[in-house]
Amino acid sequence: MKVFIENERGSRTKNIFNEKTLEFRKSVEVSRAYPYAYGFVIGTTSGDGDNLDCFVLTAKPLKSGETIDVEPIGMFEMDDTGENDPKILATLPGESPIVDERVQTELRNFIAHVFDHLPGKKLVVGQFFGKDEAVALVQQSTDISGSPPPRE
Repeated sequence: MKVFIENERGSRTKNIFNEKTLEFRKSVEVSRAYPYAYGFVIGTTSGDGDNLDCFVLTAKPLKSGETIDVEPIGMFEMDDTGENDPKILATLPGESPIVDERVQTELRNFIAHVFDHLPGKKLVVGQFFGKDEAVALVQQSTDISGSPPPRE
């Protein structure tokens, strides 16, 4: 599957793109640095109307605006101020990171505090699941037409 990288690992800059046209919109600072590169799965639509979000678990530097091929390895539930917003966990082909307790704790802590600067914004991580559930979620979220919607 293809993932468009919005935010680089180690950065507190959140880049915001139109997820359907890939056009850059703006950047904002967040309260915590991203522990992994973060973006979205191209050609999907999640329950919130945006593309399905994805953390790419790799030590390799991935740049904002880059589109990469990844392999899903897991997923986790997330509640965004009352809205279901699950996240895919992926890796680069040929790599095999393990989503162990350390990784889960790192992601829980990041998500709990990334938007501390926004009063009223509350993100809560639920359960973590494996590759099969991640693949099913991507398949369920894949856009039927296969073509991007019209530009805004």
